[in-house]
Amino acid sequence: MTNPVSPRLQQTLVGGAVLLLALGLAWGATDISGQAGYAGVGPNFLPWLVSAALFMCGLLLLVQARSGGFRDLPEPSGAARADWTAMAWVAAGVLANAALITVLGFIFSCTLCFVLAVRGLRQSEGRPGGGLMRVLQDVATGALIAAPAFWLFTKLLAINLPGLTETGWL
Repeated sequence: MTNPVSPRLQQTLVGGAVLLLALGLAWGATDISGQAGYAGVGPNFLPWLVSAALFMCGLLLLVQARSGGFRDLPEPSGAARADWTAMAWVAAGVLANAALITVLGFIFSCTLCFVLAVRGLRQSEGRPGGGLMRVLQDVATGALIAAPAFWLFTKLLAINLPGLTETGWL
């Protein structure tokens, strides 16, 4: 089955969507106070900067789409159809993280998210999800990523993230 929408129209729609996203971000930035803070920059500076950059990207995408299409695109890789089971594993990881972060704490919920998401990504490549040793290896890898991130934010940057204990180390 072929796609009834031409690639040029699809690319134009992508450029238009990026422009709309930029305009939505700019509209949201109007609600942020512009009162200058540290170094003369207010809290609305970054949203305006990002929306301006995104707007420029959207314009460039539109210009390229309308003047012959995106150039030098590689052939699409992957299967012709979505792998819904693999996507379910990744979605389960993200949803479990959101649901359990205040119960298990940042480190353990992010580790669980990593384990489930990696299983889905492996499955999407046609590789086996893994046995007990692979799961344990994924748990260790997830913890080795999540723990330093947690400590960086809580200890160095003094940003409160949900922890399992009151010590601030888990």
